[in-house]
Amino acid sequence: RNFHFTVSHQNRVSDMVFSLESEWVVSTGHDKSVSWMCTQSGSMLGRHYFTAWASCLQYDHETQHAFVGDYSGQITLLKLEKQTYSTITTLKGHEGSIGALWWDPVQRLLFSGASDHSVIMWDIGGRKGRTLLLQGHHERVQALRYLQLTRQLVSCSADGGMAVWNMDTQREEAPQWLDSDSCQKCEQPFFWNIKQMWDTKTLGLRQHHCRKCGKAVCGKCSSKRSTFPIMGFEFPVRVCDACFDTIKEEDRTPLATFHEGKHNIAHMDMDPSRGLMVTCGSDRIVKIWDMTQVVGCSLATGFSPR
Repeated sequence: RNFHFTVSHQNRVSDMVFSLESEWVVSTGHDKSVSWMCTQSGSMLGRHYFTAWASCLQYDHETQHAFVGDYSGQITLLKLEKQTYSTITTLKGHEGSIGALWWDPVQRLLFSGASDHSVIMWDIGGRKGRTLLLQGHHERVQALRYLQLTRQLVSCSADGGMAVWNMDTQREEAPQWLDSDSCQKCEQPFFWNIKQMWDTKTLGLRQHHCRKCGKAVCGKCSSKRSTFPIMGFEFPVRVCDACFDTIKEEDRTPLATFHEGKHNIAHMDMDPSRGLMVTCGSDRIVKIWDMTQVVGCSLATGFSPR
């Protein structure tokens, strides 16, 4: 056998993918780069630099697309070729560093988890820029797996939280937050609106946003909290009083289940055919989980009862 040793990064390697079809190794590192090399010759084929540490990676061998998440919260989509590459697009939606990525080549969905405690589903195949926000963790999301057979997403966070999301259901995109100098419900000025405060002789209010409609509102007009799982809000979030009145009790039915891993989950992998999950924590403990009761029934998935 021939072994090739190549120094592909000048700092810690954060993630790596081996593609048997391309005969490439693609890797990211804390030298703010992604590199790809040929496993046959051991030669470096290319490198791209980012403005922040590259933290995680996914690769689609059919299209030679690489998805790279970084510590600035961006995800860059690159088209890799021999000796050259091109930047396709940059996905911006997270407010914290990217902790995990998972690519589903069948439905062409990209899932990302970040230190802002959220997961985002990016519909790459739909080509319409559709994104779904999923909020159900209390800490940094550090591992993701999408189970194509049961249409479920499994996510794990630094506090040991494990969530199983039902993605085989109709979901809605969370609205973009709107900008306004005054409350879009009662029209009271926000604290930076000096002119209206002077004209109306009123004290400016702090700005908030309704998670359901996206309008800029004051605290008085958004005194209610509610879950709204269809938009991915499994925890109670701020909604304006008008939107709160439109949310029915059945709208609050959870679309995810939550479980306790009881250790800091840094890495996770699954064998869907047997319903097994393995987690590795910063406590140096590896745990193996029987997930057959969580990620689908034996009839639907082929799982054998244990």
